[in-house]
Amino acid sequence: MVANATRWTIRDLDVMPDDWGWSRYEIIDGELFVTRAPHIQHQDVGSNILIELASWSRRTKLGRASEAVGVIFTESDAVIPDVVWASNERRKHGIDEAGHFTVAPELAVEVLSAGSKNEQKDREVKLRLYSLYGVQEYWIANWRTKTVEVYRRQDAQLKIAATLAEGEKLTSPILPGFECVIADIFQ
Repeated sequence: MVANATRWTIRDLDVMPDDWGWSRYEIIDGELFVTRAPHIQHQDVGSNILIELASWSRRTKLGRASEAVGVIFTESDAVIPDVVWASNERRKHGIDEAGHFTVAPELAVEVLSAGSKNEQKDREVKLRLYSLYGVQEYWIANWRTKTVEVYRRQDAQLKIAATLAEGEKLTSPILPGFECVIADIFQ
């Protein structure tokens, strides 16, 4: 244990430098994570997932997808998933005046960034966080291997349900009728 270790809260984010989107500030269990603007391939994959979810959402009118929106679970747990999908009900009652989610979206999506620390954050730290606060499904897209890991809530925890590759289709029990060819996400 480190004496006098800083425990960050969402109030600290208000004084962070505004560097025009070059850095992303997240707090998980009071620890500050700062990441740089992602690789263009990372952004393209996130945008493709957003397009697929937004298209399905327009057809079904069951909810909406958003890209890089803040999710504030507690004062010391605030993250910015690459993409989220939330039902109309959660959007109606779970967004604050600043436009941040204050409830867990049903779906959180992270596109892996380069570096072992970034991968560990998405595969372990954020997985635990999303599991703890009630995210129903979590997708981790890897643009280098062109795969999507799908975690689904089972016994109050997110557990791996599938790892899908380019020749497969992504579906979800929380998104009735949603279907996406994995190759389309990585084109």
